[in-house]
Amino acid sequence: MSMHTHAPLAVPEDQLDVARDLLTLLSDTTTEPRPDAQLEALTLAVAADLPVLLWGEPGIGKTAALTQLAAALDLPLTTVIASVHEPSDFSGLPVVGDDPAEQGIPMAPPDWAVRLVRAGRGLLFLDELSTAPPAVQAALLRLVLERRIGALQLPPGVRIVAAANPPSSAADGWELSPPLANRFVHLQWTHDHEVVVRGLGGTWPRAALPRLTPAKLPDAVDFARRAVCGLLAARPKLVHQLPGSETRRGGPWPSPRSWEMTLRLIAFATAADVSRDVLSMLVRGTVGDGPGLELLASVDRMDLPDPEALLADPASAELPERGDLRQAVLDGVVAAVRQRPDRLRWDAAWALLAKAVETGGPDLVVVPATTLASLRREDWDVPESIERLAGAVSLSSRADRAAARTGVGTKAGR
Repeated sequence: MSMHTHAPLAVPEDQLDVARDLLTLLSDTTTEPRPDAQLEALTLAVAADLPVLLWGEPGIGKTAALTQLAAALDLPLTTVIASVHEPSDFSGLPVVGDDPAEQGIPMAPPDWAVRLVRAGRGLLFLDELSTAPPAVQAALLRLVLERRIGALQLPPGVRIVAAANPPSSAADGWELSPPLANRFVHLQWTHDHEVVVRGLGGTWPRAALPRLTPAKLPDAVDFARRAVCGLLAARPKLVHQLPGSETRRGGPWPSPRSWEMTLRLIAFATAADVSRDVLSMLVRGTVGDGPGLELLASVDRMDLPDPEALLADPASAELPERGDLRQAVLDGVVAAVRQRPDRLRWDAAWALLAKAVETGGPDLVVVPATTLASLRREDWDVPESIERLAGAVSLSSRADRAAARTGVGTKAGR
């Protein structure tokens, strides 16, 4: 019985060429300027030279975002998958020289670190950080904090960004150690349906470094220092709060180090005039939600007008549009009158409350008006401004009582 052997069918080379052409067309995408708060937050933190850690589910686009960011900033991208490396890959391998007793034993850095130093600039992407075992995380501490790998010092032109999957979705994942977690700006990376659809259509949002205004730099630094120091002076317990649970220790939490990072971010955000949403992401991603929200509220109040200036000239006073800020201003005015009560200041406060009713929701005036009325001395006549706002305050009070009875909230501006 004869056996016939058949040579394997050869794929025509021209078909592989056509396949390459098709792949080239699929990868031919463009970018466009498009508002994207999380991309703006990432870019600003990179500009501020702070290590960033992107948290997101697998396949959410963290790696694609970093690739696009590196291209937009014209930085060579070096990707290192932390979970497949040994601690020595980050601390350096010992190399015995000619005379170890005299010269010691130097620690040889890995090849990717040497390439970064030679280039003098780049974006170092540490992927799968949450699946790196504790020994590797400990070795990464020096890289992230001191920017050293073995005997090499990374140049100032290198930026560090890492990515991690939440423990619930990471295979064999580890919680981040508190010392390593406290060195990062933590950003939650989520997908935007419209961005994904438009990107798959060939157009992705473009990353760009924030435009810092040179004239704003000194004021931005002063504002950031006043914001952070003002809050910590009033709330000393916020200076250092190590969370009780292991999971929360692997995220953002307040420490002197993370407050220093927050101060830098506020200065950059102020100089670049970024939106409140972007600033909120950065602040909460550095010191945690609770302290971050307290700081944001404190920052809001830093720009509020001085109650004494308002009492001195109520006719030309400008009150904030936002309800919570307007409420804070009115409360501050009444507190100032209570601290130093006299007839002219009391009358000026009533004029300010009347102005608030004319330019906004009357419900904001109810509590300050009640408190202000209780400060009246027997020989103080009731000012005309009270009559102008009495009807509005009464109406608002009746509406509040009706809402309380029905369980329906009707207050506006809060």
